[in-house]
Amino acid sequence: MRLPRPTLRLRLTLVWFGFFLVAGLALLGVTYLLFRNQLPWTLTPPGIDDGRNLKRVIVNNDVVLTGEAADQLIQAQVEEVSRSFFQQGAVAFLLVAVVAFASAWVLTGRMLAPLHRVTATARRIAAERGLQQRIHLHGPDDEVKELADTFDGMVERLEHAFDGQRRFVANASHELRTPLTLNRALVELAMHRRTASPDVIRLGEDLLKINTRHERLISGLLLLARSEQELPAAGPVDLADVVSHVAEQTAAEASAAGVRVTVAAGPAPTRGDGLLLEQLVRNLVENGIRHNNKEPGDWVRVESGPNATITVTNSGPVVPAYDVAALFEPFRRGAGDRVTSSHGAGLGLSIVRSVARAHGGAVDARPRDGGGLVVTVRLPDSSPEPGPDSSPCP
Repeated sequence: MRLPRPTLRLRLTLVWFGFFLVAGLALLGVTYLLFRNQLPWTLTPPGIDDGRNLKRVIVNNDVVLTGEAADQLIQAQVEEVSRSFFQQGAVAFLLVAVVAFASAWVLTGRMLAPLHRVTATARRIAAERGLQQRIHLHGPDDEVKELADTFDGMVERLEHAFDGQRRFVANASHELRTPLTLNRALVELAMHRRTASPDVIRLGEDLLKINTRHERLISGLLLLARSEQELPAAGPVDLADVVSHVAEQTAAEASAAGVRVTVAAGPAPTRGDGLLLEQLVRNLVENGIRHNNKEPGDWVRVESGPNATITVTNSGPVVPAYDVAALFEPFRRGAGDRVTSSHGAGLGLSIVRSVARAHGGAVDARPRDGGGLVVTVRLPDSSPEPGPDSSPCP
């Protein structure tokens, strides 16, 4: 059984408490020795020499004791006082030790509070991809504040870099649409001329297919750049409606490919951008339709259910487990294909992951037994909390 890892706060508290124990025990021991050495002389009546050759003389309850009787009484009193001093000192030391440990724990927690803010901010940035968040730590100009300011500066530079990259992709994709539209118009014009020969028409059809794939690639890049930005507005969305709508829109493509699509649209409320979530489901369904066995009996199953979950399962060729993670990289397909083909631009699953992360969700994919993939998208659930009066009446 693995023991829990001790936190920095606990380690610092134990170090300070250990120093206190050592110093306290040393002080208590020295005080006890000094007290023990001085105690016999304080019990000797003043004015009487207590040299080695003289006998002790004390008065106890109006009775004068000398010689061995006086020595025994002094020894008994010394032992009693020493024992009482040791016991009471030990009790006081334990009480002070408890107070010292609690004080060290509280003070250590206050000193480490800025580090907890740094950690919490880093976790929010990693979970929500919100590079606009900052720590803005206020306090003395010490090492912790220097660490927080350095972290804020690093996040700010990363935000500028990612924003510049997204703007470049969006601008480049937008600029590329114009020549593609012009190419399509020129090809269609040449194909529809009365003097167009069959060879020109076949060439035009091929060029239009290539142009269509390029347009799909540009649209995918634009959508990918948009999905990596912060959502401008998030509203309530039921994934069951999205799944049913996408299944209807892709029915013609599935029928042409000979793929049977089944839908199990259970209630799955969430919050987000409806168009981006629709594109997420569409990419998953189209991915299942296009990457299949191309044989009779191919199928795709789309499900939505509790906790805002979408699961798309499809038949198809066997996908090695080690190759699943690479499918989410841009321009990657099965078997390491990085060339644009009729299957698509290679951005489908990349867009799915980006949209899911923008909504605070996650995507998980695994090979299906017998071939194909099982892709599960989990988004933040926005189901209303059951109230005290929501239980069914008997």
